[in-house]
Amino acid sequence: MKPIYGTFLIILFGLVTAVLIGFRPGLSESLPVDHEQTGLRDRIIIKFSHVVAENTPKGLAAEHFARLVKQKTNDRVEIQVFPNGMLYSENTEAEALKRGDIQMIAPSFSNMSNIDPAWLVMDLPFAFRDQAAVDEALNGTVGEALFQTVEEQNMHGVAFWKNGFKQMTSNRNPLVVPEDFRGQTFRILPSKVLASQFSALGAKTVNIPFNEVYRSLQNGIVDGQENTISNIYTKRLYLVQKYMTISNHGYLGYAVIVNKPFWERMPDDLRSAVQAAMVETTAWINRETIAMNERQLRQIRESGAIEIRELTDEERKRWAEAVQPIYKRYRDVVGGGLVDQVIKMQHQ
Repeated sequence: MKPIYGTFLIILFGLVTAVLIGFRPGLSESLPVDHEQTGLRDRIIIKFSHVVAENTPKGLAAEHFARLVKQKTNDRVEIQVFPNGMLYSENTEAEALKRGDIQMIAPSFSNMSNIDPAWLVMDLPFAFRDQAAVDEALNGTVGEALFQTVEEQNMHGVAFWKNGFKQMTSNRNPLVVPEDFRGQTFRILPSKVLASQFSALGAKTVNIPFNEVYRSLQNGIVDGQENTISNIYTKRLYLVQKYMTISNHGYLGYAVIVNKPFWERMPDDLRSAVQAAMVETTAWINRETIAMNERQLRQIRESGAIEIRELTDEERKRWAEAVQPIYKRYRDVVGGGLVDQVIKMQHQ
């Protein structure tokens, strides 16, 4: 009987001690809070997916934007950048954005034409005489109309980023007059206007994702392509092409798009801070892009890897005349008002 009684006393003593020390009501409330871990739980994550290299205008802008957002929101919003098509390709990123799998993308204007044909206005050949004309269009009613097209598709436009004017390259022969294009096959972005542009010059086209362009040129799947200097340089396309023509025949830019429900759910103060970071980033990259293209064109020239020819005014006029019928063909597809406005700007 005594052993049993002793055991009972030991158990009772242990329970009393646990209540007084280990399980005392309210004790946990006095423990210090790990504020760093609390901040992690409260942080808003924005997955930003794009398909180009980190050292291109878009890649640099995405990283710059991420740093600014971190500063302006006191690390309450984190931009996770996924370059080089790590998550999605040009053909899949828009649907992923609509589903909310990612929160931000920056597709080219050509890729935006798959969402709404109004964006084809930015692919019209020789539509803009210089960068100032592009800026006027995008900062005015043309840009407003383009962003309006995505509002009913779970998307919201927040900025236009520059890349620059496109140049032509080929592995077959120099591209000087329209007849030089005949019989060649060119890689293009998925745009009906771009396909018609090359068709008017007597060439065929193939839609190939950007990250496969180098291999396609190297293996002779296509003869040539059109792109900005920064893309030609950073993707080393000039190393697998023999001829480049400085034509400035078309413009390549990006629309920065966010998932609309996600954007609208963000607290007002954080959304304002992210928008401010986007405004600063846009101004910064639009300045940097011009200098980058000039510097990289010089580096391509110095490499001696590709023969470079710049169109004269007369040669440029011949190219423009060859593709002029495209304007009439796509006027109703794009929207007569947008096309007319671009044409009006050409004559200002």
